[in-house]
Amino acid sequence: MQKIVTILLLTFTTLGFSQTITLKGKVTDPENIPLESATVYLTSVKDSSVIDYTITSKNGNWELKTRSTTQPAVLKISFISFADYKQQLETVTTDKDFGTLKLAEKSTNLNEVVIESETPPIRIKKDTLEFNAASFKVRPDANVETLLKQLPGVDIDADGTITVNGKEVNQILVNGKPFFDADGKIALKNLPAQIINKVQVSDTKTKEEELLNKRASGNNTSINLTIDDKKNKGVFGKIMGGYGTNDRYESSAMINYFKGKQRISILASANNINSTGFSMDEIFDSMGGGRNMAGGVGNAVRQAGTGTGQGITQSNMIGGSYNDEWFKNFTSNINYFYNSANTANENRTRETTFLPDENGLAANRSLTTTSSSKTDNSRFVHNANTQFEWKIDSTATLVMQPKFTSGNSRQTSALSQNTVDQDGNLSNESESNTLNDTDNRSFANTIQYRKRLSKKGSMVSAVFSNTNNLDDTSTFNNQSTIFYEDTNDDGIIDQRADIRNQVRYNKQSTDSYNGSLEYLMPVTDSLRLSVKANYNNSANTQNRVGYDYDDATGQYSILNDALTNYLSSTTGTFNPTAGFDLNLNKYDLSGDFGQRIIKFDNHSTYLGDNYDLAKNYVLPYASLQGGIHFSKSKTLRLNYNYNTSLPSATQILPVEDISNPLNTIKGNPDLDPNKSHNVNLNFRNFDFATRSGYNIFASANFNDSQVVSFTTIDQSAKRTTTYQNISGTYNMNLGGNWTKTIKRNAHSFRLTAGLTSSYGLAKGFTNAQLYEAKSLSLIPRININYDYGELLTIAPNYSYTYNQSNYTNYRVNQASNYVHRINLVTTSYWPKKVVFGNDFGYTYNSNIADGFKKDFYLWNMSVGYNFLKDHLMFKVKVYDVLNQNLGTSRTITATSIRDEENIVLKRYAMFSLTYSLKQFGPAKKAERGGGGGRGGRP
Repeated sequence: MQKIVTILLLTFTTLGFSQTITLKGKVTDPENIPLESATVYLTSVKDSSVIDYTITSKNGNWELKTRSTTQPAVLKISFISFADYKQQLETVTTDKDFGTLKLAEKSTNLNEVVIESETPPIRIKKDTLEFNAASFKVRPDANVETLLKQLPGVDIDADGTITVNGKEVNQILVNGKPFFDADGKIALKNLPAQIINKVQVSDTKTKEEELLNKRASGNNTSINLTIDDKKNKGVFGKIMGGYGTNDRYESSAMINYFKGKQRISILASANNINSTGFSMDEIFDSMGGGRNMAGGVGNAVRQAGTGTGQGITQSNMIGGSYNDEWFKNFTSNINYFYNSANTANENRTRETTFLPDENGLAANRSLTTTSSSKTDNSRFVHNANTQFEWKIDSTATLVMQPKFTSGNSRQTSALSQNTVDQDGNLSNESESNTLNDTDNRSFANTIQYRKRLSKKGSMVSAVFSNTNNLDDTSTFNNQSTIFYEDTNDDGIIDQRADIRNQVRYNKQSTDSYNGSLEYLMPVTDSLRLSVKANYNNSANTQNRVGYDYDDATGQYSILNDALTNYLSSTTGTFNPTAGFDLNLNKYDLSGDFGQRIIKFDNHSTYLGDNYDLAKNYVLPYASLQGGIHFSKSKTLRLNYNYNTSLPSATQILPVEDISNPLNTIKGNPDLDPNKSHNVNLNFRNFDFATRSGYNIFASANFNDSQVVSFTTIDQSAKRTTTYQNISGTYNMNLGGNWTKTIKRNAHSFRLTAGLTSSYGLAKGFTNAQLYEAKSLSLIPRININYDYGELLTIAPNYSYTYNQSNYTNYRVNQASNYVHRINLVTTSYWPKKVVFGNDFGYTYNSNIADGFKKDFYLWNMSVGYNFLKDHLMFKVKVYDVLNQNLGTSRTITATSIRDEENIVLKRYAMFSLTYSLKQFGPAKKAERGGGGGRGGRP
């Protein structure tokens, strides 16, 4: 640690005392009109490497702060549709004002020889921010994630969430197509950076917005990775296998074949180290990190390990992806995955539930339930996701997205528990063994047709979608429950036993069909109006049949009426809307308004009785979004939505379900729908000249009507649950982030600071009494990333989480806790061929119960050596070096305090070999970038 601090101090001293030269000027077109977002950059004459760059402001002004150099350099200015400007500088040792520089129109004379212009490191094209990957130097074996971390304004946090200028990325494409899935996490970790030509960043658009070339209305960003034409033909991939102590193992493989628009990828993995899905991290492979991924927002704060956090998981997966253009303008994307996993866990839980008296006054009555269980959960699933897109012509597009899923889950559980009151008197105790087996099959499909009409800006669209899901479940339950209560009010505690050995079969189907028609018509060049009609029909059925065990026959053959019922629910919703879309140069505003006309039919048969409930609703529908675009990198957006949803059939049908001996459930036919208002506000600003930016966000959700549980608890701790509506609850969030990047020669330093806060009011019922809970959460955080060329990366981060809840009409008046999290990741590529990585995390949680450790360390370490011309790497990794990983947690709510302990993954060592395959089409041998990026300054 002392060495790390010394290196950082020396780095900051170097950055502080290195001489900075300021170059500035103004860029205009031939008619003296300022050019916004022109790229101004400085390159070395010696090797053409990029020294520094910036972007002009909306007034055409620019300022470039760069290091002093006595070597010749070239000042270059690039802007779409204009010829590049170049001026050679013999030295860059003094400040200089270049005044107004006019760009000439790009020649269109066919008789002239056109010289291909040089690609600048960054370029803004309309609503797309484009980075030239060759200008950002990374190690030859680096992946795309490493490349993205070098780009200004791009941040990747500990859980892999990517933001660009404060805007979250929800889609990553490769050559405009998904790479296995839209979130692109597999592409980030596994595609080599050296094959990437451009990184294109734009706001995520719907198909309709793409077709009409409209400004994006959402709050998310997309990244498109274009592959270098010279490397878009070949095979590359990795194969890794490892075995370690305690019989731990891991293996993974990924092979990719590229040829023009055709891409075929195959991946597979198997491990027993709690790593589900697919991961081939360049340092830790499938091993989880020490970042303590459990969240801290709200009243529940979990101190847990990594991976699933509960139990030990053994998983296997294999999958493939196929992308191609079958014929002109018809593209296909086909993905298939098979996943299987088994999780074994042992759990100990102690939960105290506080009960007010009949008058709702604070009282000392409480129930404490102590339980221990062993579970074994096995599951497998086949997933096939496809997308076919046909651009019929320049005005019409047809998209089809069929998806198929088939799987099975099987869970066994052995549970022992007892409940005592505040005086230690036994209320009930139970022992149970259960087996739950579920087969699942589902099919979903979306067909979208959109046609741009001859009149400019007009469009018609038709969308049909369906979802069909079928679950077939068998639940075997062998349970013994004993209740202790004074049934005769004579002061004598009586015992009542409930013995069950039964099976329950449940066939449940959910079918939903949705169709919509929309017409957009232009009023002016900037204003469009729209009318839309949408109809949805959803049907849900549950057919449950229960049987008791017959000792005489040795089979489950005695019909149990309490476990047998039939339930069906059908919802038909017609949603007509009218909307507008206003797009001006600096402003945009759009909205849709209408009604949801709903027919809600429910039926149930239980214990020989039939229950029917039909309701009709007419509910308002409203959606509004707008934005102010101050400049290319400064925007303000506001979204508003009015949301409604119906209670479930179980919540609204007056059927008394007595299948659970500890909880009887009955619906409430007088329930109203859930109704809420949602508002989101986002402001983002990034200054490319200073490599700094910030964003501020706020959101609020107000509930006019909300369905909650209404529970009463008797003397034996048996619960009776129904449902009621409450109103007046809300939740508000406010936060922001600031980032700054400094680069000097081989030193690169990035600082990110942020704050997230929330405040809310929740209401609920416990033992038939209403309570209120006001909660406050504050999470400040700071992340630092330092790179020294290609040799060293040091990335510390710290976060502090504070939660406080104040209760009304309740025994607990106030509860609070705080959590410190510190993480340090270091990666060294020195000496040559050696890779040394550390991931160290420390967590302190004030909320952990007495008798358990409140803090723990989690340190993972990896050492690798490359040989066979860097095609083969041998690694030694150690998970939880200090053997301190914990699986304890405490959860505080308005009604209870729950302490829990699960088994977690403990220390092990892993020895692995990784083989890298790279065979691309013929290309010139050249190093990427020159002096930019991690090796110098981009």
